[in-house]
Amino acid sequence: MVSGMKKDIHPTFYDQATVTCACGATFNVGSTIEKLTVEICSSCHPFFTGKEKVMDTAGRVEKFKTRQQKAQTKVVAKKTTTKKEKEAVKEEAK
Repeated sequence: MVSGMKKDIHPTFYDQATVTCACGATFNVGSTIEKLTVEICSSCHPFFTGKEKVMDTAGRVEKFKTRQQKAQTKVVAKKTTTKKEKEAVKEEAK
């Protein structure tokens, strides 16, 4: 029994494929494509460069809670208005 890869069905593997980023950085990797072009790399990505913008999650939670409270007060106010209207209609019918 012979083991191994079949011949003539696998793509050519380049040990030193060149990757070029839009920022101008170049580096070598192993790939089946000889030259690669990418839009963003570890040299220019905000996470790796330290220029990452961190969102204020506490502010977002507070905004959500205030919107929830406003929605609840609107529902309560709407219910009391309809009860008063019903009572007024009952009194007028008598």
